[in-house]
Amino acid sequence: MADPIVAAIAFDGISPFHLSVPCLVFGEDRTALGLPRFDFRICTIDDGPIHTEAGSTVTAPHGLGSLDDADIVIVPSWRDLDEPAPASLVEALRRAHRNGALIVGLCLGTFAIAATGLLSGRRAATHWAYTEQLQALYPDVVVDAEVLYVDDGDIMTSAGVAAGLDCCLHLVRARYGAEAALRLAREIVLSPHRQGGQAQFIERPIARVQDPDRFTQALDMVRRTLGETHSLDRVADAAGLTRRTFTRRFQKTIGTSFGDWLTDQRVALAQRLLEATEKSMDAVAFEAGFGSATSLRQHFAARLRTSPMQYRREFSKSVRQHEQATSR
Repeated sequence: MADPIVAAIAFDGISPFHLSVPCLVFGEDRTALGLPRFDFRICTIDDGPIHTEAGSTVTAPHGLGSLDDADIVIVPSWRDLDEPAPASLVEALRRAHRNGALIVGLCLGTFAIAATGLLSGRRAATHWAYTEQLQALYPDVVVDAEVLYVDDGDIMTSAGVAAGLDCCLHLVRARYGAEAALRLAREIVLSPHRQGGQAQFIERPIARVQDPDRFTQALDMVRRTLGETHSLDRVADAAGLTRRTFTRRFQKTIGTSFGDWLTDQRVALAQRLLEATEKSMDAVAFEAGFGSATSLRQHFAARLRTSPMQYRREFSKSVRQHEQATSR
């Protein structure tokens, strides 16, 4: 099987920080983590070396023609929001999309994708400070100013740089499995999973500290015992807070509700169990805290747009090995 081709768009004036996001995730050999070896390409809009806004120069051997056979095309930013994307880039992105590539716009890269018309009638995200400008320039786009990223199937868009990393990690999780995404997150020292619907404004992440406070200890307890029932009142009590104070602090700290966070934690655990074990659907559902296989299927459909059985078929090594053996 050919290596998946990931093409990142570069241009004069690009921020090396933005360009580093796809380079970090897809530009290194991470086969030891269970990921494929990506054919990673930096593709320039214009001929010649790229001059970044930091004063450095990047030489890339690929032009826009290299998008034609790409599996994933990433626009990590855009240089001037008052300057329309050049026709050559617009056509290259449209052609790549027609050829079946996943199109990803990180931060202000959403503006370049919106210029193609591919986002017409769709939800999209960008940096919070530029959402009104995106909406004004492209009124047919449904701009969501609150979220970290939007996965709309064949097009993904994200907010700022940190959210761009979240978006790329979500992409890895969706295509290559939760365990591979978890290993990658550990290697690049990134939070394993932030749901795209979380708010862009997050007071602080829950960090591992030597002397965690009761709030952090309470959430750690929930993570260790996802198979048990965890009511909001019980967890708030364990944190030493009233229900109202706990809810307010949780929203400011995590950027979502306790119920949504708990479901995300349980879905992530179910993904790992489906990948790494041969436990029955009922056993997986029970261990992850869903209670029944029916509930597990409902949550997978809502959050991952697939079924637990299909997820296991795609990401479980034992299932793939069995299918390969029986097909010989």
